[in-house]
Amino acid sequence: MPTHRIPAARPVRATPTHPVDVLLLLTDGDRVLLALRSGTGYADGQWNLPSGKLEHGEDALTALRRETTEEIGLRLAADEPRLITTVHHRTPSGHARVGLTFAVRHDPARHGAPVNAEPHKCAGIEWFRWDALPPATYPYSAACVAAWRSRAALILSGW
Repeated sequence: MPTHRIPAARPVRATPTHPVDVLLLLTDGDRVLLALRSGTGYADGQWNLPSGKLEHGEDALTALRRETTEEIGLRLAADEPRLITTVHHRTPSGHARVGLTFAVRHDPARHGAPVNAEPHKCAGIEWFRWDALPPATYPYSAACVAAWRSRAALILSGW
C-alpha cells in the first residue's frame, strides 16, 4: 500500500494591520505646536503633534485638514501641507503604526491663532522650540520632529 505524505503545515502569519496616521508639524519660526493629551487612554500626559487616523475611504490630505480643524481649529488650504517624512512607529505594547507627517508654516494673518478645539481630549496646546521639546513628548511625535530636522524621508521609531 503506497504511503502519502502530507505536506507540513505552513506557519500562519497574521496580516499586518498598521493604522495610517496623519501628523501635522505646524511651525512658527523655530517652534512647533504640540498638544498635551488627556482623557483618551492613549499617551495621556504626553505632548503630541496634532494628529489622527485616516477614516475609511479618506485620503491623507483630507484627513490631515480634518484633524487640523478638529484639534486646533485651523483651516488649511488643500495645496498647503507638504509631506516631509514617514514614520513607522511601534508602540511599547508592540502595535505598529505608519505616520505621514506634513509640515505647514503657521501664518497668523491667514490661519488665525490655534486653539484647543478638543478640551475633552487635550489639556492644552503650546509652542515649543523644535530643538528643545519637553521631556514628556510622545516618542512618535518626537520621531517626526527628528526626521524633519534631519530631512530623513523615513524613520523607524520603537523598533
